[in-house]
Amino acid sequence: MKANEIIQCFEEWAPGYLAYEWDNSGLQIGSLDKEVSKVMVTLDVLENVVDEAIEKRIDFILAHHPMLFSSIKSIDFQSPKGRLIQKLIKHDITVYAAHTNLDVAANGVSEMLAKELDVENTEILFPSEQETLLKLVVYVPNTHVEKVKQALGESGAGHIGNYSDCMFETKGEGQFKPLEGTSPFLGEQGKVERVEETKIETILPANRLRSIIKSLHDAHPYEEVAYDIYRLENQGMKYGAGRIGDLRKEMTLESFSQFIKERLDVPFVRVTGDLKQPIRRVAILGGSGKDFIEEVSKTDADVYVTGDMSFHEAQDALELGLSLIDPGHHVEKVMKQAVKEYFETRITEGVSFLISEANTEPFQFL
Repeated sequence: MKANEIIQCFEEWAPGYLAYEWDNSGLQIGSLDKEVSKVMVTLDVLENVVDEAIEKRIDFILAHHPMLFSSIKSIDFQSPKGRLIQKLIKHDITVYAAHTNLDVAANGVSEMLAKELDVENTEILFPSEQETLLKLVVYVPNTHVEKVKQALGESGAGHIGNYSDCMFETKGEGQFKPLEGTSPFLGEQGKVERVEETKIETILPANRLRSIIKSLHDAHPYEEVAYDIYRLENQGMKYGAGRIGDLRKEMTLESFSQFIKERLDVPFVRVTGDLKQPIRRVAILGGSGKDFIEEVSKTDADVYVTGDMSFHEAQDALELGLSLIDPGHHVEKVMKQAVKEYFETRITEGVSFLISEANTEPFQFL
């Protein structure tokens, strides 16, 4: 597969347009036309990760954190960043970052953390986007109706809530005249052909339109497929950062902190609040969430789990009556296994997916 096909597959889950304006998600370095047979998933793109990729003959790196975030004015091969770029170019490795788009997507980083911590019935903590829905209407000869419906359903069309394969059919008669230069599936050049056809109507998310139309063309027998697309006012899926939900089993703040250490495999957590406080409702934001303390304090959360808390923000939380647990930023590493599993359910031939084993946690704990 080409790199752009890998990205298109991934962005059916976490569309690039969901990334915040200040972010630099997307292609970091390399070519979208590059042929890819080995993909490595990592949290960060540091030199030890690139060295691992070179050793394992990786073609494409998918990272959560962008390797290029702030603008650079020169590339000095003697500098750490320049040396990193030089290695990637020399070994023809394409790098793509899925940062805030993976944070806010359904089943994104905060949702992954919620599942690890037994937080259920989750809702979006900070809504930011709502999915645009489209209606697809396509005309299919009766001989190929089931094949086309199956292709549409498998590519993501026809989902309404917890129901899949939602479609409506109307029988009728279509007509067309193949002109010079055509190679018709039915009929002859220069003659009007009448065909018993079925009109299939279904709903689809706008971000999956390209892949769904490709699946339609692959399954449909006609060389020119007749279809219509309508924009809908129906409410689509909501996207946003963070999750808030119910802890499966009530714990004290102290016991929940210990539980987080074990589940997220961290050497310690920083905690503010009454350690005997019962915890039922949990707010989670992967990465750095210190800027949202006041907003979280206005929810019904008993505790806020996020990283990169500083001294003064912790004091603010105490004054607002909000308990905090800071397990660090590196717990976002949960995305590696989830992304690998996502790809392996959708791309089953021609490309292998690996998880980076390089350690990118900058801190040592003594």
